[in-house]
Amino acid sequence: MKKTTVTKRKKTCELAQRYQTALRRYLKQGPSASLQSAVSVGRQALTLGLETLDLAAFHEQALLAQVMAVPLPAVPACELKRAGRFFAEAITPLESSHRGALEANVHLNRANQSLKRRTSDLAVSNRRLQKEIARRMVVEETLMKSERHSALMAEQLRLLSRRMLSVQEEERKRISRELHDVIAQLLTGITVRLANLKQEAIAADTKDLRQQISRTQRLVEKSVDSVSRFARELRPAALDDLGLAIALHAFMKQFTETTGVRSMLKTFAGMERLSDAKRTALYRVAQEALTNVARHAQAMKAEVSIEKMPGAVLMRITDDGKAFDVEHMWKVGTTRRLGMLGMRERVEMVGGNFSVESVPGQGTTVTARIPSRKHAKTQPRA
Repeated sequence: MKKTTVTKRKKTCELAQRYQTALRRYLKQGPSASLQSAVSVGRQALTLGLETLDLAAFHEQALLAQVMAVPLPAVPACELKRAGRFFAEAITPLESSHRGALEANVHLNRANQSLKRRTSDLAVSNRRLQKEIARRMVVEETLMKSERHSALMAEQLRLLSRRMLSVQEEERKRISRELHDVIAQLLTGITVRLANLKQEAIAADTKDLRQQISRTQRLVEKSVDSVSRFARELRPAALDDLGLAIALHAFMKQFTETTGVRSMLKTFAGMERLSDAKRTALYRVAQEALTNVARHAQAMKAEVSIEKMPGAVLMRITDDGKAFDVEHMWKVGTTRRLGMLGMRERVEMVGGNFSVESVPGQGTTVTARIPSRKHAKTQPRA
């Protein structure tokens, strides 16, 4: 450690002498002299980790030496002004390095603050939704136990539930787009700026600055990955931009990588002609069903198949995991029941029918049948 300090002090003294020599040569050469030597000294100062005040001290010493070599009245004012220009050019590499790092940090802080606000908004929305779902379950249990509930109240409850699902989907879509289009692009822009700054640091041979920039780049890259994953979980952009088949394929690929459950997707070409609401319903049903497979089924494989039927589209999600009592599930307020209720509501919102079958030794099959042409009349609930 002492040896390093002594070496740096020695190099600093040598650089101060080079500064004095360069300034004297610059003043001697006259107004047409090049300032390249000032830039060179500044870059060497940056390499040694010196600050602007250190160069100011070099400049003061050099001026004192110049004044002592030539009597003060003999030092023209124009030479003092040119010496000031030499100093300003010498500190340019230091100022540029500091300014680039500060700008990158400012942009990163802004991006992080925006991400925190969006995450907070989503958390508030989720808490409200959870409270409303819990209230709905209580109301449903009360209605099931009561013999006096009317068909009108049940219909109003269904409409409320569907309205909640529609609002939730729109909110997810809005926040996902904002994360993808604004926050992720801003972070990507910061990464590009940092890469450029790193190249400048390499050219100036500033090891400490390069290391700081590399750490910041890794942090930004992690932030980009987190934002992208968060946006996909809210609502995949592929569902709106590329279609149901590609969105399901991407989700199931991630599902297999995360859970280890092998998955297979079968579709038909014409399903992309379905309306946005119907494609969204099919995607959410498949997403929730596979989530249940990962949580409860202990399965080795799962399959999602979408077939064309006369006037309808039929989707089946099957797994080879352990079975469960479907009738008991509908009666008991479990997490799985809540997910099944959400799937059934989504299918019925677009005029379809939803069912679940689970047989010991054969696994579970979730079925959603959705009209492909006109909006069919919703069938009574089971």
